[in-house]
Amino acid sequence: MPQWIEIAWRSACAVVVLFALTRLLGKKQLSQLNYFHYIAGITIGNIAGFISLEIEDHFLLGVTGILIWTFLPLLLEWLSLKSKSVRDITDGQATVLIKEGKVLEDNLKKARFTSDELLEELRRKGAFRLADVEFAVLETDGGVSVLLTKENQPITPKLLGIQVANEREPQTVIMDGTVIDEPLATAGLSRGWLAAELEKLGVALENVFLAQVDTYGQITVDLYDDKIKTPKPSQRELLWATLKKCEADLELFALSTDEWKAKRSYDQCAASMKSVLERCEPFLTR
Repeated sequence: MPQWIEIAWRSACAVVVLFALTRLLGKKQLSQLNYFHYIAGITIGNIAGFISLEIEDHFLLGVTGILIWTFLPLLLEWLSLKSKSVRDITDGQATVLIKEGKVLEDNLKKARFTSDELLEELRRKGAFRLADVEFAVLETDGGVSVLLTKENQPITPKLLGIQVANEREPQTVIMDGTVIDEPLATAGLSRGWLAAELEKLGVALENVFLAQVDTYGQITVDLYDDKIKTPKPSQRELLWATLKKCEADLELFALSTDEWKAKRSYDQCAASMKSVLERCEPFLTR
């Protein structure tokens, strides 16, 4: 067998083995590397390159080495799930760099972090002034987590005492111009409903690149033809306006009638409508 064919065959096999074992190691191997994952990843890559080109050596010997370096991290992962001590050894521990607005210089030295690096990481988190930081910690993956002081934190509805409705995951019902039935069923909708909504927007299914349905059943579409403008979803606004009009009409009827029983009935209905509006406001106006 020519050498180039054998190298191609061994390389293809190495890629297949590496792909399968990387999937076995899981996504953590790609994102949150600890010390052992880092060492194992480099070693496995070196072994894979070695068994691809060293045609004089037995292919299975290299695969054996890769398997050993794969199952050792898996064993340590299993042990770390059972013991915090093992986690502290393999993953390390987070290091507090700023506490109550004060930089902990001793911890900076232990983490071998310079003041320039600290300020750079703070800027990456949107904190350009040290005085704006309440707490900062160096995580085990090398990233810095930052907690801003109370007055510098973004305003949320909770801080303002505003009640908002819970949001569910938007469902992508059309992708690359193809209707996807599973998200439609998850949202409790059908192809007939989808066709009716697209007809309201005045667009054809063939021209839809992406379409999503939100928590409230409103559809948003992106078209292949970017020159065509589609209206924004307005069902919630229309429903809110209709309910407000009903409340105003009931109050107007109560003011315009001289009959005591009718006035009392209209007032009660207006009060009930006001209660409905208060309950619906988080869902229709946020």
